[in-house]
Amino acid sequence: MHISEGVLSAPVLITGAVLTTGGVIIGLKKMPYEQIPEVAVLLSAFFVASLIHVPIGPSSVHLVLNGLIGLLLGWMTFPAIFVALTLQALLFQFGGLTTLGVNTFNMATPGLLAFYLFRPFALSEKTIISGLAGFLSGITGIGLGALLVAISLVTTGKAFMNVAKLVIIIHLPLMVIEGIITAFCIIFLKKVKPELLEVKI
Repeated sequence: MHISEGVLSAPVLITGAVLTTGGVIIGLKKMPYEQIPEVAVLLSAFFVASLIHVPIGPSSVHLVLNGLIGLLLGWMTFPAIFVALTLQALLFQFGGLTTLGVNTFNMATPGLLAFYLFRPFALSEKTIISGLAGFLSGITGIGLGALLVAISLVTTGKAFMNVAKLVIIIHLPLMVIEGIITAFCIIFLKKVKPELLEVKI
């Protein structure tokens, strides 16, 4: 889901940078000191999950776990994903520094949306409801993320229309996989460490 450097137009890059800056600032303001370790652990999970990727034109397909991160962190998803993507760009040349804003926005925004849509259900005492909330969060994270990547490409130029369609199509099976993984993670956390879901954000 990383967009490579040298692909997007300046207006798209600037818009992504501005929106991500706003998201990171809000996320840092909402991050209490005692939650830094939790953010670091989820940042690491995102970092590792997205290391194994398959290139598709100017983008790539890989696990993201942004739906899970969004459910647990809310606005703090922005600084967490920003740091992870920065490290990936510097250490492994995934994405790039110029596309950091757009890539962060494309991956963090779906997680934030999942937080607002599904977190109340993830907190349910009924396992099936919290599991379903996790499943839908995983689907939302990947599905909306792919759509935002496609929009970023198409906004840059109509020449990327076919690649944008391919990005969406190729992520469809990954949506289900992420949904299942996120559902299992939420159910597992409710059993062994429910306080992670009960933290006020």
